[in-house]
Amino acid sequence: MSTEIDIAQLRGWIGREERQEELLTPALAQRFDATFDRAGSLDDGADAAPMIHLCLCQPAAPTAALGPDGHPARGGFLPPVPLPRRMWAGGALEFHEPIRIGEVVRRRSVIEDVRLKHGRTGPLCFVTVMHHIESGGRPAVTERHDIVYRSDSTATPPPAPAAAEGRIRRVVTASPTLLFRYSALTFNGHRIHYDAPYAREVEAYPGLIVHGPMQATMLVHLAAELRGAPPARFSFRSLSPLFDTDDFALNAKDDGTALELWTARAGGPVAMEARAEW
Repeated sequence: MSTEIDIAQLRGWIGREERQEELLTPALAQRFDATFDRAGSLDDGADAAPMIHLCLCQPAAPTAALGPDGHPARGGFLPPVPLPRRMWAGGALEFHEPIRIGEVVRRRSVIEDVRLKHGRTGPLCFVTVMHHIESGGRPAVTERHDIVYRSDSTATPPPAPAAAEGRIRRVVTASPTLLFRYSALTFNGHRIHYDAPYAREVEAYPGLIVHGPMQATMLVHLAAELRGAPPARFSFRSLSPLFDTDDFALNAKDDGTALELWTARAGGPVAMEARAEW
């Protein structure tokens, strides 16, 4: 794939919109709760768990339109950035109203920005998408989604210090079954999350990659458990990958009215850092 980037052409995607809608069924809510070992009402009108919106209104590209990595081919709603690696870099969410079981969820997505930077390993293209999510006609979630595209690089990143342990710490087993279940919930065909030979032999990772959205979901659930209510605002940034080769921990510490949260494997650097506010 060519790495020549016509940023003026890619910025022509700014303002493009995509709209999707989906009924939140009890069956989908049940599968979401089972994946995260939660228990909740499945009755129509019951509040669904926070972050379930990431499993709704996902694009459904035909199998023939997928690339060799399992992602949809470039172009369409997202700009055709000519860089091979695409990652969920971070984002920010505002929670307005709960999404409720039995309601139609609508998502309007807008390309807000496309920027080109040059990092230590080569060009980086950042695409910012805003998602406006309604449930039953009510505003439910506003989400800024930061996507980064980068080149294949064999450069070894400088060592990062080991993450501190939070006052609250929960260990998660990053099993292939958990990763597969979350891929299925989100209709995410990217093979780095479920195809271990592909992840190791083609993309040169040591194992399957733990989804960024799944880490963010677990941190929001932990924050809601600790404070007794879901946060009103949640922001996060992905700093380094987690793999299924190690368990990882959800960490939290108080910061006044907010919680600072992060994920990390034992002895490893911070993988995702986040902040929850009420």
